[in-house]
Formats: sequence, C-alpha cells, structure tokens
Amino acid sequence: MHRLPGLDLLRAIAIVWVILFHSYFIGGLGEHFSVLEKSGWMGVDLFFVLSGYLIGAQLLKPLSRGEPLALADFYRRRAFRVLPAFFVVLALYFAWPPFREAPGIQPAWQFVTFTVNFLIDYQHNKAFSHVWSLCVEEHFYLLFPWLAWWLTRRPSLAKVIAVCVGVVIAGMAIRGYVWLHELAPLRDLDDGRFGRRFIEDIYYPTYMRLDGLLAGVVLATIRIYRPAWWQRVQQNANALLLFGIVVVAASIVVFQERSGLLATVMGYPLLSFGLMLLVAAGAGTQGWLGRVRVPGAGWLAMVSYSLYLSHKAVYKLVESAFGAALQDHGSFAFVTYAAASLLVAALLHYAVERPFLRLRETLFARSRRELFAENAVT
Repeated sequence: MHRLPGLDLLRAIAIVWVILFHSYFIGGLGEHFSVLEKSGWMGVDLFFVLSGYLIGAQLLKPLSRGEPLALADFYRRRAFRVLPAFFVVLALYFAWPPFREAPGIQPAWQFVTFTVNFLIDYQHNKAFSHVWSLCVEEHFYLLFPWLAWWLTRRPSLAKVIAVCVGVVIAGMAIRGYVWLHELAPLRDLDDGRFGRRFIEDIYYPTYMRLDGLLAGVVLATIRIYRPAWWQRVQQNANALLLFGIVVVAASIVVFQERSGLLATVMGYPLLSFGLMLLVAAGAGTQGWLGRVRVPGAGWLAMVSYSLYLSHKAVYKLVESAFGAALQDHGSFAFVTYAAASLLVAALLHYAVERPFLRLRETLFARSRRELFAENAVT
C-alpha cells in the first residue's frame, strides 16, 4: 500500500499527541496547553485505528481475491518491522538503569512475550510501561489473520461488522462490570489503589482496548469489499473530517473524568468512531486531509515508532542532565526535550529500523524470485 499524505499526517499527529501527554514527566506544558496534554493519550487510540485499517486492508485484499492466507510471510514482515528497534530499546532499559524513566521495571520475559500489559505492577514498575500498547498490537497481529481467514471463507460485510461490533460491545460490558464490582469500592480511598487498578485492569489489557483496532478493520473491510461505498466515502471526505473532529471533541468532553464509569464504558467506542472518520477522510486524496502536505509530517510519521519506543527514556536523561536549568521555562523546556527525543528517534530509525526494513525487502524479493524460478521449472 503506497503512502498517503493524509495517513502520514494522522500518524504524525498521533505521535506528537502522545509525547505531549507524557510531558507530565517533565512538569507539563502549562495551562495554555492543558487540553492537548491531558488528552494526549488518545494518540495511542489513533495509532490503533490506523493499524486496524492498514493491517486489515493488507490481509483482506488477497483474501478477497481468493488467494490463500500467507501467514508465514505476514508474521515475518511484522517481525522485521517491530522487533529490532524494540529489542534495542529493551536492552538499554535492562543494561543501563539510568535510561529508565522510573526505577522499577517488570521482568524482561514479560516484555519479550508481550504480556506486560496483563501482568504489570503499576505501583512499583512504571519503567517502559508505555509498551502496553505495543503488546495490544502484537496480540492483534497474532490473532486477526485467523479471524480474517474465518470471516472471509464466505465473505460478508455484515458478518465482519457484526463480529467487530459484538467484540466492542463485549468490551464495554467487561469494562463496566470491572469498574462497578472491582474499582468502585476503591474510589473513595486515598491510597491510590483506584488509579493503579484502573490502569492495570481496564486501560492496559488487550481485551479492554480493541475498539480502535476493530474500527480500523471495519473501515478496511468497507474499502475491500464495498468499493462503491468506499468511493462515496472518499467523495464526502471533507464532511467526514469535520464530523470526526466533532466526535473526537465530544469524546474529550466525555473523558474529562477519564476513569469515570461513563468514560470507561462509552468513551472508547465513541473516540474510536471519531478517529475512524478521520482515518477515512485521510485514506484517499479527494479531501483536504488527503491532499494537504505538511512539511515534516511524512518524516515524523516515518520515525514515529522509534520515537514512541524511546521518548520517555530520553525525557528522563535530559531531565537528569539539564532539568534544573529548564525548570519553569514551559514551552522552551518542552521543545528541548522534544528535540532530544527526535534526535534519538532518528538515530534509532536510521541505525536499526531502516537497515532491517531493507533486509526484509531484500529477503522477500529473493524469496519471490526463487518461487518464480521453481514454478517456471515445474
């Protein structure tokens, strides 16, 4: 799938939103940016919708043509994309403790097996905790190809949407049950258990956070199996963009009490729906979002994964070295932290990510040539 400027811009917005959110580690940006800072965690949900759409389309397109599911190729491509940079950063977290943004960290095996989002002790082990969202995506990569294969044996848009909506509703019910029966009794206590349990039991687990990924899958399904509908979607891209902005703004209001019952149950599907509309508006070239080219957005989208992995550790390193000098300097301080984060992300991308992506393409091109030669001889 060729790169689209609208999706690159959304990916760039997502990572900027995330690093704005994590600026609370370094004192925040001040009250003028409080809305962006407090809602910055939504950037992760935007990543989820983008992943659901892009991976969904990648898997569903060959299945829609009756081709077999190339599971081995899919998992190899994902491994080359995700694992090298992740393992480099993980090694730094364990080999060099000053790299950690917090002293405690979960055992290494939980990161290697991508189970940390189920097992984390958030009170004592916050270091590299943001990898919870990578765990969710890895579980999606593991399970969705099989679900896609099952759903497309007898292709039906209604069936795909029904399954996705059913999973979302189940997630809403589970979140509501856990909140009412496990978290509510802790809400009036002053020992911090409510906040920690919210993170561990509702915010991090994969089965609680599938709304965005499935919203992206629904979008990909419409694109692949209903091209006429997709064309109408693209013809109305500007209206979808405006509507999506309104829905996301409404979800920000709902999440004013981020760990409240209403936000816990209804907020995530509402947010995912709004972000899905934005992705739909950016997934073509007929609307404003799909045509606009913001300088630097494509590059930021390209290094976003490395930036996601490393930015909290870089914040800590800069704070340790220059924190006293940057204190009370607001936006200038954040620019300094952000510049350092971008520098490290660029180093990680060009030294690790890109060489492995090139190796992936070389290996896959060789495999395709060998397969072609074998078929020609046969």
